[in-house]
Amino acid sequence: MPDDSPRIPFRDALRGASDVLAQAGVPDPAVDAELLLAWILGPAASRGEVQAALVRGDALDPADHEAYRGLVARRAAREPLQHITGVAPFRRLALRVGPGVFVPRPETEMVAQLAIDALTAAADPAPIAVDLGTGSGAIALAMATEVPHARVHAVERSDEAIAWTRRNVEALAPDIDLRHGDLSDAFDDLDGRVAVVASNPPYVPDDAVPRDEEVRRHDPAVALYGGADGLDVVRVISRVGMRLARSGGTLVLEHGEWQGESIRALLAADGWLGASTHPDLTTRERATTAIRP
Repeated sequence: MPDDSPRIPFRDALRGASDVLAQAGVPDPAVDAELLLAWILGPAASRGEVQAALVRGDALDPADHEAYRGLVARRAAREPLQHITGVAPFRRLALRVGPGVFVPRPETEMVAQLAIDALTAAADPAPIAVDLGTGSGAIALAMATEVPHARVHAVERSDEAIAWTRRNVEALAPDIDLRHGDLSDAFDDLDGRVAVVASNPPYVPDDAVPRDEEVRRHDPAVALYGGADGLDVVRVISRVGMRLARSGGTLVLEHGEWQGESIRALLAADGWLGASTHPDLTTRERATTAIRP
């Protein structure tokens, strides 16, 4: 029998969802309400399509409204939006993500830009780039798609994360050389040949519990914590980068906003030149670059 239940206007559905998400402490409840409704319309739908539907006065049928309420309940329980939709936007890309892989953040887009700028400036006809601890593949994929003449390599140790990396690489840049292994001894076949070594390593000190509930509960610990001062993996990357980079090659590292000075000193002690720390769009110091002599 046909369902005679009334259709729910988009405006009412969004208002109710925004209220639920706001009460749960979700940072941008109206935005997330629109993104979840876009997901109900179809995986490729956008917030713009939801806003156009609002102007037209569109309504949801009861089944779609029930599905929407289910998604809103999951988000209100502070499940990451990207886990619900399975997609994380990153620069020009839509990356597949889920449990077991770190969800890329906006600040990493700036880190990717620094790597892309260095790769674009490299005089090599086919410059080599490496992403150490690639996670979802965000930085490697940005380099490969935005600098198509580059040869991009990436490594990831986590069994759970690399399943997502493989999906993204296969869909977006299948020419990337993706390896499953530890960054500490990766790419011995590239020693002294790499133009750009990039990484978003774990850098949270072991006793610094992240304030963000979603980070605490859903991001994998292996992608967050970097030892007593948060710099254990950075120390390894500095040494590995020195081995991999050619003379004039660039190292690009993401880090916490208070770690720039320590990282510059660490890199200088390892022999890197011109270590410089860069602010993100919120003026927080979140990335450091250096040059191989």
